[in-house]
Amino acid sequence: MLPDDWHLTQDIDGFLARAGHFLRSRPALHNTPLTDIEKLRTRTAHRHGPEAAVLGRLESDGEVHAIFYLTPGGRLGLTPLAAGQTDTLAAHLARLGHSPAHVIADHDTAGAFAASWQRHTGAASAPFWRTHLYRLGTLTPPQPLPEGRGRITDGEDREQVIRWCREFCVDVKEQRSIDLIDAGSWDDSRFGDRHFTFWETPDGTPVSMAARTSNIDGMVRVDPVYTPAHLRGHGYAGAVTVEVTRAALASGATDVVLFTDPANPTSNALYQRLGYVRIADFAGHRFS
Repeated sequence: MLPDDWHLTQDIDGFLARAGHFLRSRPALHNTPLTDIEKLRTRTAHRHGPEAAVLGRLESDGEVHAIFYLTPGGRLGLTPLAAGQTDTLAAHLARLGHSPAHVIADHDTAGAFAASWQRHTGAASAPFWRTHLYRLGTLTPPQPLPEGRGRITDGEDREQVIRWCREFCVDVKEQRSIDLIDAGSWDDSRFGDRHFTFWETPDGTPVSMAARTSNIDGMVRVDPVYTPAHLRGHGYAGAVTVEVTRAALASGATDVVLFTDPANPTSNALYQRLGYVRIADFAGHRFS
């Protein structure tokens, strides 16, 4: 046990037994920890030692108030923390020899931890990601929808799905995913566990794509949504987002969320027209 009631472990199942209720208490805000920790659980639940993930919970009076997780690849994910709590956590992670490559959290927590990490390690940080988080209110399909239909992809679509995901990553400058795709490590990329849907024109030609995560405790994230540049402006992205949102609701989701690029007013306006409501801002900081 660490001071300030932080408890660290590499036992993912044990961690979820203690912290799962906390994560499920705000599934929209905690959507990234829910999906990341589930991926760690299914792939590395029995791995321990230097190559295992480290998870921590901030607990007092028998209640969990915050968590972090540090993946073997150096991704540090945090739920909201006060500035003093980020400072305590940064000091202890540094003392234990952990070296996150970057931190992902709500905007204020990410910035506070980056500042704390620099104070305790001297490692400078640079922002590399910022985003708006939206949660579905009432789904409002656009009228009229473009001609065509949605179709859940199958094994025969794999090559096109991978190609479009790579094009998406080029558009958003997501180099790590590009490297994994190019190395043939599709399953290790963040897209490997997604459920994809195409929007097809009446002749069966795919013109847009969207994906969703699996339902985790009632939460589904829509990610990514992609239309090739030469096919944009026809309403395909809105149509395929409606299709994948309906699939999320049909899976029993109570919280359907998605992230958007603040610098893209077109996509932000689209999702608001479809019934998504902005609830928070998130950020990422990379450490030297």
